[in-house]
Amino acid sequence: MRVGIWFVCFTMLLALTVAPVPLDAAATAKDDQFEALKRYSQVLDLVEQNYVKPVSKGELIQDSIKGMLEQLDPHSAFLTPDDFKDLQISSSGAFHGIGIEISSENGRLVVVSPIEDTPAYKAGLKSGDTILEIDGEPTIELGLNDAVKKIRGSLGSKVTLTILHKGAQQPVDVTIARGTIPIVSVKAQELEKGYVLCRITRFNEHTTKELREKLDEYAKKTPIKGIVLDLRNNPGGLLDQAVTVADTFLGDGLVVYIQGRDPQSRKDFNGSKEDGKYVSVPIVTLINAGSASAAEIVAGALQDRKRALIIGEKSFGKGSVQTVVGLRDGSGIKLTTALYYTPNGRSIQAEGIVPDLNVPFEMPAKSDDDKDKDRFTFREKDFSRHLANGTPKKGQKATDKVEDMENETGQALLDKDNQMRLGLEMVKTLPKIRDIR
Repeated sequence: MRVGIWFVCFTMLLALTVAPVPLDAAATAKDDQFEALKRYSQVLDLVEQNYVKPVSKGELIQDSIKGMLEQLDPHSAFLTPDDFKDLQISSSGAFHGIGIEISSENGRLVVVSPIEDTPAYKAGLKSGDTILEIDGEPTIELGLNDAVKKIRGSLGSKVTLTILHKGAQQPVDVTIARGTIPIVSVKAQELEKGYVLCRITRFNEHTTKELREKLDEYAKKTPIKGIVLDLRNNPGGLLDQAVTVADTFLGDGLVVYIQGRDPQSRKDFNGSKEDGKYVSVPIVTLINAGSASAAEIVAGALQDRKRALIIGEKSFGKGSVQTVVGLRDGSGIKLTTALYYTPNGRSIQAEGIVPDLNVPFEMPAKSDDDKDKDRFTFREKDFSRHLANGTPKKGQKATDKVEDMENETGQALLDKDNQMRLGLEMVKTLPKIRDIR
């Protein structure tokens, strides 16, 4: 199952209700359908016969399908056979590229989040960056799937992206060597004796296994007093992994549910009691504007179930579910079919997770980095065709950079990261906080 500029695969069983329809209304609807099809056929013939360059009917139909899906919302898309294969490969993490999640907004390519420890992350790309050109080719009319193809490539080859930051007078060219996107999605580091930082960079098919193995490995040497769960700049991934990661800390009970336009289509995802080692360990969770989709599922579940204190900045707000359907010719479609909801019934779509403690990230004191504080923050709600939030309303800046944990001590990480420092201090007192929440 896939969430995200990533994706979610699942099967929805829709309850169909047959009700009497007035004959005149049925006839009118049928006539309207025929008129629409006649207009489409007429335009198809006109383009095929009169366009300045030869173009086949098959190409026109495929492009019209592509356009139809792309106009629905930023996450629905047509997948050619090659796109469909790439999507399946990327879910396992075994692909070459630069390591960014991107989406399309009015013809603009926007970075949702860089994946940690990838070439894009090391090159300094941030959530909200706009990609104007790829190897000198403007992206304004480039489809999302075509852009992904151009950015990906063989291992070691280079791609030059022209990036525009908010407030900049001129765009900048960033040349990045393509690498192997790491399969490892979980890192662990001791912050203080008994207090562990668990950084989840993405949700792939091994995430829960990696998380539990790293916690078990540390627990063999030192009893775990508290966990700082870092979901910042995590673009999402597989829904089932989000559920089992949350289950690691929650035990049984509702983690998330999805629901399409039919109220009867609701599907609940619950935890289990099979592994209760860490259900009582104090937890603080860190999020920011680059935390999207599956990362928001975990943060939302922990927050609603009053299991963790959420610290940082409001998350991206990607709360829609995409179903991937394979077609007979090997192609497929990725269609938004539902929204997901936290245990308390909150839809995160275009709203995001609001942290319990809103703490903007503060760059280390370096005069040359002051201009980075004005970086553009981009979230789901900023897409012009974003889906509306599924629940009625009641009533910063994505400048974070979490360095490679494997190459630094816990103290070095704390020295440069105010959100992490606060997370550690709060997790030490969390049992007392939990008593009064």
